[in-house]
Amino acid sequence: MFGEACFGAAAYVENAPEGTLRASLACGNPLAVAELRSGETVLDLGSGGGLDVRLSTRRVGPTGRAIGLDASPEMLELARANTAGVPSVEFLAGHIEDIQLLDATVDVVISNCVINLSTDKPRVLAEALRVRRPGSRLGISDVVADDDLDPVARHEAELLVGCSVGTLT
Repeated sequence: MFGEACFGAAAYVENAPEGTLRASLACGNPLAVAELRSGETVLDLGSGGGLDVRLSTRRVGPTGRAIGLDASPEMLELARANTAGVPSVEFLAGHIEDIQLLDATVDVVISNCVINLSTDKPRVLAEALRVRRPGSRLGISDVVADDDLDPVARHEAELLVGCSVGTLT
């Protein structure tokens, strides 16, 4: 029922530096659903080591911009190191429940296995909607739990995933 093929670096077919892939604690690939286009501005909520930000820059091109937001100073430092020399990249320190960007300033909001960790998911989603331009998109990959999982199966999944407590159903 569960496997490693969809977690972390295994979810990506694109090449990225080994250190960036190893730093990914992802549970999927939001870029597979985000449909990024040239010239767009993308915001990655909980950018971690910078993998999705780095890969986003390839899709938005030289006229686009990729912004990573993370609360961990250590992850921001790692992300900046992993994207050194990559143009149009910016990393912000902050929380996904309080995004320090103006209203309607990004074309796409992505997130990879981070929203489930928030204790205020409605606030995260409200903030994501606030910073998006009208008609823009969300590309979210996250852990969710099936309401029909029996307690044993849910416990098994939590042991495997390690970050499923408090997930959306």
